[in-house]
Amino acid sequence: MSKMSWLCVIALAFASLACSKLTDETESAPKPLSPYAPTPLVVYTVNYPLQYFAERIGGDLVSVVFPAPAGVDPAFWSPDPETVVAYQRADLILLNGAGYAKWAERASLPLAKMVDTSAGFRDRYLPLVEGVTHTHGPEGEHAHRGYAFTTWLDPVLAIGQAQVVKDALSNAMPEQEELLLENFERLQADLLVLDAELELAFGALAEEPLVFSHPVYQYLAERYGLDGISLHWEPDKAPSDKMWRELRDLLSDHPAKWILWEDTPLVETSRRLAELGLESVVFDPCANTPTEGDFGTVMLENVSRLETNTTEQPAPADS
Repeated sequence: MSKMSWLCVIALAFASLACSKLTDETESAPKPLSPYAPTPLVVYTVNYPLQYFAERIGGDLVSVVFPAPAGVDPAFWSPDPETVVAYQRADLILLNGAGYAKWAERASLPLAKMVDTSAGFRDRYLPLVEGVTHTHGPEGEHAHRGYAFTTWLDPVLAIGQAQVVKDALSNAMPEQEELLLENFERLQADLLVLDAELELAFGALAEEPLVFSHPVYQYLAERYGLDGISLHWEPDKAPSDKMWRELRDLLSDHPAKWILWEDTPLVETSRRLAELGLESVVFDPCANTPTEGDFGTVMLENVSRLETNTTEQPAPADS
């Protein structure tokens, strides 16, 4: 064999050894993450129900943030500048629509990221009958004007909002469309069950006059045929003498036996209401993050309280 031939053999041997060593090291070393590996989509919402819908549909594919602090009504809360910046940097901003969270109309938010989840049923918005200025919580004085905005209290409308959330997530992550659809269908099934449960629970009250402590139950009343009149009473504040007189006048024409509250009222308030023949029932709209459980469990607790409190008629008021 010539000298040149031997040099070629040696070179091939070294090349083979180098390739073998490279292969062994590559197989034993951790594989780097693909630059195309999905990272959670950052989603900001203006209320808790939308956070719940987005988390149920997006699962681990999303990081959902609802930054309003506990103890405030998110409909009238306004974020500080730093939180507005966080909204601006999000991948998606989920709005409730119907005039909810008016701060979002004033803030400089990127239009391409904003999704109005109730825009598809604007024709079903319920106008507010009156606009009364009042105060509750640290958000201060405000008025209920324009349209009722607690749309999610009608489970059918809530499904419509969840559908829009699913579509927005699918547009952002088209490769995950099938999984997102499966998760949406599970959520939809749960909301249909809730709808059936509420229909049964409100069945005993469908033709009964009711009082609502606050003007937040319009879509609930519309869905289940409830005959309710709204007050502007807060569960943690004692009603004034004027408010008690107005309630007595209301009951003379609207002889209700139940009053729905957003939260447990003061003991003294409940006692005086009972003297007027009004039974207090808590129906939490769940606009803010619950201290325990989630949107689904809170709604089922509402159903349970309705069933417990309406199976027996409250005792008649003393003459």
